[in-house]
Order: sequence, then structure tokens, then C-alpha cells
Amino acid sequence: MKDRSVRKICPSANIKADIHIPPSKSYTNRALIAAALADGPSTILHASESDDSNLLYSGLQEFGARLTRKKDAIHANGLDGKLKAPEKEIYVGNAGTAMRFLSAFAAITPGTTVVTGDQQMQQRPIEDLLAALKMAGVKCTSRDGRPPVTIYGGNFLGGNIDLDASISSQYLSALLLIAPYAKRETTIRVKGHVSSLPYVDMTLHVMRSFGAIFEQIEMKTFIIDARQHYIGHDFPIEADASAATYFIAAAAITGGLVRIPHLSFESLQGDLRFLSIVKEMGCSVTTSESLIEVRGGHLGGIDIDMNAIPDCVPALAVVAAFADGPSVFHNIAHLRYKETDRLAALARELTKIGARVELTDDGMAVHPNAQHGATIETYNDHRIAMGFAVAGLRIPGIVIQNPECVSKSFPTFWKEFEKVEGEN
Repeated sequence: MKDRSVRKICPSANIKADIHIPPSKSYTNRALIAAALADGPSTILHASESDDSNLLYSGLQEFGARLTRKKDAIHANGLDGKLKAPEKEIYVGNAGTAMRFLSAFAAITPGTTVVTGDQQMQQRPIEDLLAALKMAGVKCTSRDGRPPVTIYGGNFLGGNIDLDASISSQYLSALLLIAPYAKRETTIRVKGHVSSLPYVDMTLHVMRSFGAIFEQIEMKTFIIDARQHYIGHDFPIEADASAATYFIAAAAITGGLVRIPHLSFESLQGDLRFLSIVKEMGCSVTTSESLIEVRGGHLGGIDIDMNAIPDCVPALAVVAAFADGPSVFHNIAHLRYKETDRLAALARELTKIGARVELTDDGMAVHPNAQHGATIETYNDHRIAMGFAVAGLRIPGIVIQNPECVSKSFPTFWKEFEKVEGEN
């Protein structure tokens, strides 16, 4: 009987594959919030079926959201902001987006809402978001700044809000998405640097698409009129650029060829920058309106600021382990607050396969020497699992523990991975 708790990776010497990437969970989650709140019906076309999106979908239903899924679309009959408090606490597992978005959603919902998650989620910070909600008049409590959180909602006044979004841009996105339903105009002033800034662009794109009008000043100040509601409409979800990084990495380290349809270089998804990074390292990249093609080449190391695209770091760290020369990644301290401490996890697992890793306060250096197999601990982190599966295409003996954790963002990962994997 096959052991489903582990997945042995088979090296491949000649990769040439067309890879079908799932819909963007980040766009799906933002569209779900807007569609649930909107005046009128919406259809989210090609919606993500990831665990994270499914948990947000279920959580919104607890607020009375009228959502139905048919094939790959989600249909919503918007509530026009008329929400009800859930009758039971909402469980979001380790879905950070669902935790932050639903905590904000609860702020505009009359009554008491409790949002909780698994053991890992209960270690992830949320204090900066709760502090911002308190500035807007919402009473909320947590366990030392971490979930579970209790929101006493229905009194989101808006007004002037100061927000620290250095740990997660999702705090800012959560506030932006609910701001049209505040009691009065909302001005959000961001203190310091916003991590993962392209995700804020995606949030603003969804808000505009659903009819919201706002003013932004250099991505530091956002002014949102409260005399408006979202208007229901159809919103198509594009392919997930974050998911594509693992197959781009596969082409990079094997010298193979990967083609990814239904993904445009014109997308607002910041993780498409991964293409420029592997090109700088030595790959050949060709793009068209709806197709990306990557061919591996002789890889050199890179010195780069990854603050805006931290989800690319696991794939890029694996690529760096096979490069000719060291790579240094800067300004990614916020990776310590993901599904696991990703900096520490990457360092441990890269060391297992032979690379030498130096951690700093805000980044890491990877000195390549990946040459031997190992059993990879994934820490229940989908991006660790997918990143090190790629390493197994070059070196024999890579075994991934808890391989099913990839369903958090990419339920069909292993099906697609078989296209680039060697045979037993």
C-alpha cells in the first residue's frame, strides 16, 4: 500500500511540459469579500478551489453570505452590507488571509464574532490589524495579539486610521475591502514600509472592479468614501502567478522547457517578477498575451530585495541552491510570520541537501552545493513542500513529508508535477 504521508520525488533529465496553473487564490479571496458585500449578483469565474479560498468561502457563509459553487465558478447574491453575526466561532485552519479578512469583515457586522484557527495560526500575529480596528471604533480582543480574536462589530466608524503593515499587507487589504461600509469617510495612513505591496494593488483592482471610488496617495494614504457600496458583477480569476514559480524553477534548475498558458505578463500579480529574476540568473524567458515559456540555462547567483514578492522566496531559494555562485535575499523578515518561520525552515532544509545558508535579521544567503537527497520536513507549509519537490528533479533521494499540504494553495500540484517528474 502506498504511503500517502510521504512523496518520493523522481529526478528528471529532460523536462518539456505544458503546465496548467490553478486560479489565483489571492484574487479569488478578494473578489469573495466584495461579492458577498455587493448590491446585486456576482459571478466569480474560474474561482480557486484551494483550501484557503474554501475556508474563506465557508466563513462568509456563516455571516449569511449567499454563495454557491457550480463547476469552477462561485455565484454570489450580494447582501448589500446587511450582515448577521455568526452563530458559532469561525475556524480558518492556518489560512492567514481568511483570518485577517474575516476579522475585518466582522467589524462591519452587528454582534459578536469569534475567529480562530489551528495551532500554527494561533502563533501568528494580528495585533496591528486589531489596533487599527480599535481606532475606527471597534472593540476587539485577542490572546496576546494572536488568534483567536473576538470582534464586537457593527460600529466600524471609519475616520482616521494609522496602520503598521510591515508584517503583512493583508492588514491593509482587509481594511480597504470593508472601508466602503464604514459609518463615515475612512482615511488609512500607513506607517513605515508595506510588505508584499503588489497584493495591495490586487486589492485596489478588485475594489475598482466592483465600483468603489477612493483616493490613494503614493500607496501611503488611502481615502475611501463611505457613501457607496460595491456593485455586483462578473469577475474572472486569472491563473496564480505564485503557483507558477515552482514550475519556472523546475525549468531553471534542470535546463528544461516549461510552458504555462493562461498567464499574462501584464498581470498585476507581483510574483510574475520571478520571470525577470530567473532570466537575470541565466534562463530564457518568452512571453505572449496569454502564454509564458521558460527554458533553463547556466545559472548564476543573485543579490536581490524580495520584500514585495516573499512568496517567491522558497522557489528561488531552491534555484539558488543549484546556481554557480552565492545568492543573497534581503528585506524578508516578514517571512518569519507565514505558515511557519519560512526563513528558519528554508535554512534547515537547504542545509539537509548540501547547501550552506546564512540567516540575517531580514534575509538569507544561500551558498550552493545541493548534491544529496534528504527527507524534507514541510512544517505543514505548502510552499516548502512545493519548493523542495523541485529540488528532487535534480538530485535523487528527496522525500517530501506531508505532501498533501500543497492543497492550501495548489490542490492539483502533484498531478501537474508528474508532467515534469522522471519515472520510477
